[in-house]
Amino acid sequence: MTIPLLQLKNIRHAYGEQVVVHDLSFVLEKGSIGCLLGLSGCGKTTALRCIAGFESISSGEILLNGICVSSADFCVPPEKRRVGMVFQDYALFPHLNVAANVGFGLHRLSRLDRDRRVEELLHVIHLTDAGHKYPHELSGGQQQRVALARALAPRPELLLLDEPFSNLDVSLREQLSMEVREILKNQGITSILVTHDQTEAFAMADVIGVMHEGEIQQWDTAFNLYHCPANRFVADFIGQGVFLPGKVINSQQVEIELGVLNGRIPRQCHKGCDQCDQDCMVEVLLRPDDIVHDDASPLLATIIHKAFRGAEILYTLCLASGAKVLALVPSHHNHLIGEKIGIRLEADHVVAFAPSKE
Repeated sequence: MTIPLLQLKNIRHAYGEQVVVHDLSFVLEKGSIGCLLGLSGCGKTTALRCIAGFESISSGEILLNGICVSSADFCVPPEKRRVGMVFQDYALFPHLNVAANVGFGLHRLSRLDRDRRVEELLHVIHLTDAGHKYPHELSGGQQQRVALARALAPRPELLLLDEPFSNLDVSLREQLSMEVREILKNQGITSILVTHDQTEAFAMADVIGVMHEGEIQQWDTAFNLYHCPANRFVADFIGQGVFLPGKVINSQQVEIELGVLNGRIPRQCHKGCDQCDQDCMVEVLLRPDDIVHDDASPLLATIIHKAFRGAEILYTLCLASGAKVLALVPSHHNHLIGEKIGIRLEADHVVAFAPSKE
């Protein structure tokens, strides 16, 4: 049986009486890129600092390669964990050039070995000719790559990235996230990214933990978070969508205003109900890609808002009942606000929850 590189077992961390991380557990396999995704204040950065050894835990365990490095009464110092970290503000030394920054943590190597490792990493991050430059002479994206190379230089077992792209503009953020993923995968580095940006998380990570109030709501792939959310919070948080009231026909079908959806109805969609029965009322999640524009459809909806997104337009549509849905339509279908357009339902599975109490 393969031992995971990182395991968190029911860890807890509090500042005084305020619990920031509560009963947090997950497993990250060697070579994988994980992500803790959530809004500010959800505990994701604190969890990262606990993994690094910068913060202690009051209960639970953190294991690296099957060896405990943190518990309620034990904590291996950060410098002895073989964990690298890339900070939000890069934290480059302004008085050192790029080569010296990258090689800063290699003081135990001979001068020759240190120079070889620096040269190797400058090639990896595509800054071979920038070793003599200083941080202020580099762009934000280049500075971030140097910070990454410096963290990789000592060959850490685990790399932690704390909001690494938050200081960059959107287009550069998307480009760099793909570049960094490629570097980490090519180097075989196990990593954990912390971010509030879903696009960044989806582009970088193999597995993502959605955090809320110090707990992981779902630890899963991006596809499953979007299409198979574990609870109402994840469904609301990930991507875009709306909930429409639905009535369960049987264990495989639910009827909504737009038609009948086929698929397995989740168990316990109602509190206290261990199986879905006929006429059970649920709320069904519809994503923008579940609604298809179709001029031949007799089902009409009125456009009440539109957001141009280049190749696509996101329409907000009002149904006959007054309920609103979203539809992502190719932008050559450019309709006016107030216009009625034909739509049809094209969803191949059901995501349903008990009706909201709000």
